[in-house]
Amino acid sequence: MDTHATHREVELLDKLRSMGGSARTALLADALEVSEETVRRTVKALAKAGLVQRVHGGVYLANTEALTPVVSRLGKRPEEKARIASAAASLVPNGSCVFLDVGSTTAFVAENLKNHKDLTVVTNGLHAAQALINVNNNRVFLAGGELRMVESGVFGPEAIAFVEKFNLDLAVISVDGFDPKSGFLLAAAPEADLARSVIRRAHRTIVVTDHTKFGQNAPMVACEAGDVDIVVTDRPLPPQMAECLEKWDVEVMVIEG
Repeated sequence: MDTHATHREVELLDKLRSMGGSARTALLADALEVSEETVRRTVKALAKAGLVQRVHGGVYLANTEALTPVVSRLGKRPEEKARIASAAASLVPNGSCVFLDVGSTTAFVAENLKNHKDLTVVTNGLHAAQALINVNNNRVFLAGGELRMVESGVFGPEAIAFVEKFNLDLAVISVDGFDPKSGFLLAAAPEADLARSVIRRAHRTIVVTDHTKFGQNAPMVACEAGDVDIVVTDRPLPPQMAECLEKWDVEVMVIEG
């Protein structure tokens, strides 16, 4: 599995997320069934990478928005997300088979697809499924698997196997960060596993993300930059990141207010 962190680091990050984003070193050691010294070494490496912040006797996640439940993120930067979503929805033809992930920006895309007709919508997200069911002869297929509260979505081997049955014209993906060397990043391993599978199946992949994600780090690689066809965002990218995407022939749509 392609990751942006070691197995031990990913395990600690996932446990930290499940514990609400912060924890004492001793509690993490007990939960992971390792020594406190192992936790301290792992935390030190994660802090150096900017993924966590250390405090006396404990640690907390640096990218706190990725920890926030999707239902809460829907209310953050809604105008920017609405502009991005409108532009992304215009790229989806009527009658196409489209995957929509669990991201808050993708939820806005789903709302903007309500006037589309005859879509085959494949999703692991509750918001997208609810938005498009029984609308304009659209068919909605919701993946099965483990339902996770933070993402309001379904993950795991069952979800991956389900998605791989479809011939996807388009995949619409949200991300938690971007790194010019590693590519598009996500905070949770199950979400990244599913994203990689979806991107392999899709003929075209659209990343929808507001500009703040281009200054964020996250532990899991969803895909390399060149695996994406179009990025839709709300502000011009920092030069280094814009050059990276241009090198990989990724189209960038900037939808400013």
